[in-house]
Amino acid sequence: MKQKQMTAIAIGCGAACALCVGVFMASVQGQADAARAEALARYGGEQVEVCVATRDIAAGERVDLSAVETKLWVADLLPEDAVRANADAIGKTATSSILKGEVVSGKRFESTRDALEIPSGKEAVSVPAKAVQAVGGAVRPGMSVDVYASGNTETTAIARSVLVLATSVGESGSLVSSDSGWITLAVAPESVQEIIAASNTTNLHFVIPGGQVEGAEE
Repeated sequence: MKQKQMTAIAIGCGAACALCVGVFMASVQGQADAARAEALARYGGEQVEVCVATRDIAAGERVDLSAVETKLWVADLLPEDAVRANADAIGKTATSSILKGEVVSGKRFESTRDALEIPSGKEAVSVPAKAVQAVGGAVRPGMSVDVYASGNTETTAIARSVLVLATSVGESGSLVSSDSGWITLAVAPESVQEIIAASNTTNLHFVIPGGQVEGAEE
């Protein structure tokens, strides 16, 4: 008889514990739902799907499927021209850097300069360029530079007196001092393939010859 009583008490205690846990979880969920509702009410309430960067995207890089995903975002916290679907970003070339977790904005694909004026007989090609590879970011549109390809054991001059058409510019008008950027050059058609290949397999360095006035485009 005593054993039955102990068993009944144990079962009762277990049921009470389970009930307490259930009540506690419901309370926590209720608090979370209330907090979420309060946040949504505070920031506009409506959530919409938008395109978000899954990794850092460098200026000059073409966006691919692995670089973006769609996420729900509070509408009132979005930039005015937020990209709503991945398809609207994939295949486009970023004209400024996009950070991982950032809502992709249409402004990230807008040209920061007027249409390029490509000299007759030349072709425009853009290549990646860190500030340190471009005289600390001093390379500016309108300058002529010498281009060197530097590998593990060898550095070679691959082009000289090349006109700079555009760069990923900051407010100062010079190449942004960061780890990602690009430079657009006007090169002879027969040099395009070599420069693109070199940009994929080596580090390109852009050297400013002496005698050029800083801010040559102005």
